[in-house]
Amino acid sequence: MTGTATGTHQVLAALSEVEVEVRNAVAARRAGDPAPDDPYRGLYLTPEVVARILDADPVTGSDPPGPVLTELAENFGLHPLDVRFLLVALAPEVDPRFERLYAYLNDDVTRRRATVGLAMELCGLPAAGTGRSRLAPGSPLVSAGLVDVLDEDRPALSRALRVPDRVVAHLLGDNNLDSSLTRVCRLRTAHADDVAAPLGAGVGAGVRLLYLRARDGDASRSALRVLAAAGRPGLVVDAVRLGESPPTLAADLVREARLRGAGIVLGPVEALGEPRARVLRDLVGRTPTVPFVLFGRGGWDPLWGDRTPVSLTVDAPGPAGQAAEWAEALAEATGGTADLPAVELGPYLLGPEQIRRAASVAAGRARLAGRTVRADDISAGVRAQNAAGLERLARRITPEVGWDDLVLPEEVRGQLTELVIRARNRDQVLGAWRMRPGGGRGRGVTALLAGESGTGKTMACEVVAAELGLDLYVVDLSTVVDKYVGETEKNLDRVFDEAAAVHGVLLFDEADAIFGKRSQVKDAHDRYANLESAFLLQRMESFDGIAVLTTNLRANLDEAFTRRLDVIADFPMPDAEQRLALWDRCLGLVLPRASDVDLAFCAERFELAGGSIRACAVTAAYLASDAGGPVTMANLITAIRAEYRKLGRLLLDSEFAPFH
Repeated sequence: MTGTATGTHQVLAALSEVEVEVRNAVAARRAGDPAPDDPYRGLYLTPEVVARILDADPVTGSDPPGPVLTELAENFGLHPLDVRFLLVALAPEVDPRFERLYAYLNDDVTRRRATVGLAMELCGLPAAGTGRSRLAPGSPLVSAGLVDVLDEDRPALSRALRVPDRVVAHLLGDNNLDSSLTRVCRLRTAHADDVAAPLGAGVGAGVRLLYLRARDGDASRSALRVLAAAGRPGLVVDAVRLGESPPTLAADLVREARLRGAGIVLGPVEALGEPRARVLRDLVGRTPTVPFVLFGRGGWDPLWGDRTPVSLTVDAPGPAGQAAEWAEALAEATGGTADLPAVELGPYLLGPEQIRRAASVAAGRARLAGRTVRADDISAGVRAQNAAGLERLARRITPEVGWDDLVLPEEVRGQLTELVIRARNRDQVLGAWRMRPGGGRGRGVTALLAGESGTGKTMACEVVAAELGLDLYVVDLSTVVDKYVGETEKNLDRVFDEAAAVHGVLLFDEADAIFGKRSQVKDAHDRYANLESAFLLQRMESFDGIAVLTTNLRANLDEAFTRRLDVIADFPMPDAEQRLALWDRCLGLVLPRASDVDLAFCAERFELAGGSIRACAVTAAYLASDAGGPVTMANLITAIRAEYRKLGRLLLDSEFAPFH
C-alpha cells in the first residue's frame, strides 16, 4: 500500500505542473480577450466561473515525477515530450476541474478533453511544429495504446486526446489486469532454477523471442522460470481463448505486458487453430521490446510470423517438480498452506493451468465435505479437466470396480499390476532417467488383454483405470471404421488427438478389427488395408497416453503391434474354484438366496466364463423378483439353460441332474 500511495502522489505532483501551465494559459486568454462582456462567450462557462475553478484547491503533491512515470517512459521508449503530452491528456481523468478548464480553453463547452492543438500550446510548441509527430498514428504514445486520438474526421489540431482507462488505473497504482484480458490470461510468477538461468540471461541481454518445444506435456512452467531468471513476471495466455478473441485484443495484451515490464507466455501454439499465423503476427509483430516465450509440441513453422524465434527443446518436470506444482496450486486454492495427499501423480499429464484448475476442484470438494484434501479429490479434479471431444468418439466410463471384483490367476493380476506400475512411474523412468528410445516415440503405455469372451478383459481395464484415478474411454468402432479409403485412418487420428487432451485409459475393444495382420498385396484392397495398419503402428508409437487393446483372437493381431506393446496378458477360462468365487460375487450380498442354492454344484458342473456367470445371475434375479421370493436353485438352473442356448451349446439332461 505504501508503494501505491507513493506512486499516486508522484503522479499528482507531476499533474500540478500541468495545472501551472493551464493557469498561465487561462490568464493569457483572459488578458487578451477583446470582449470580456460578450454575452455569448461563456454562455455556460463564464470567466467568473473559471476564476472560481482556479481559486479552488490545486492538485496535491509537490514531489517531482517519480518511478511510475520513469518506468513507463523506459518500458515504452517515451521522449520527455511524450510524457508531457500524456500528462496533459491525463489531467481530466484525475481532476474534474480540468474538464471545465479545457472546455474554456477550447472555446467549446462540449469539448472537455485536451486537443492536439491545446496540448502543443500547453507545452509551448508551435501548432505547425515537429511536435505534432509525437501524436501521429505511428508515434510511441499512440501505437502503444497509451493515448487515443479521437475525432478522426476533424482537423488534426482539433482532435481530442484520451488516455485509456487501463493506463489511468496503472498510473494511479491499480495493478489489476485489464478487464478485457482476464478471460484470456493470468499473471503468474515462478522461481528461477539453474536450467533457466542462462536463458534468462539471454532474455536480459536482448533475446525477445523464444520457442520451447515440449517433449511431453506443457512447457509454460519452464517459460515462467526463464522470465523469472530475467527478473520479469509472465502473462500466461490461454491459446484457445486467444484464438477465439478479436484481433484488437493483441494490442491490449502487449500494452499490459509493457506496463508491468512482464513477458508473455503463449502456448501450446497448436491450440490457436487455423488463425495461428494471423494471431502470432498480430501479437509478436507489435513490438520487439516485449519478451515472448512461446511453446508447443511440434517444430516452429517460419510461416507463422515475420520473426523466427530461438527454438529449444525442454523436458517435462519430473515427479518432484510436478508435486511442487500441485502443492503450490493447492495452497492457492485453499487460501493457505495445504499438504499434498499421498497420491501417485505419474498418470496425470497436466500443465500448470490445468493443475491450478484441478486443485481448485479438489479443494472445493474437500471444503464441501468439511475435511482436508484427499487423493480421491485430486483424482476428481483431474477428471474434471477432461475435454468432451473424445466422448463423441468413445464411451466414457467412470470406474466403479476394484481389485476385489476381479477373479483371475495370480500371474494375470501381476501383469495388470505391471501395467499400473508403468503408468505411474513413466515420468521417472522415461523422463528423468531417459530410458525412452529415440525415433519420436512417445511415453505412452500400451497393453494387450487377450482371451475368450467373458473372461474379464473389459472389467480389468476398468480396474486399472480406477487404480490410476482415471476414466475409461471405450472407443466406438462404429465411429472409426469407414468403408472409404483413408477415412478410417483420419478417424483414428482424431481419436488419438482427442485422447491426448484427456486423462483416461483408452480401450480398443475387439482390437483385431482394426489392428489386424498385414497381408500379401494382391490387389488395391490389400494395399490400402496394409496402409491402415502401418499408420496405426506409427500412431501408437507416438502416443503419450495409456491405451489397452482387447481381443478374443490374439493370433489375428499383427506381430509388429505385439512387439510394441508393453504388457501382454492372456485371460484363461476360470477353473472350478474361480467359478465358485465368481458365482458368489455375481449374486452379491443383497440378493436373498434360498436354502437350496448350491453354488459349488454350479461351479463344478458348468464351465462358464465370468461374463456368462454374470448373465446367469442377473437372469436368476429377474426370475426371483417375478416370483416374489429369494433366488432358488431352480432359478439358477433355468438361467444356466438359457445361457447355454444363447452360447449354442448342447444341452444334456445329465449335466443338470439332479436339478433337471
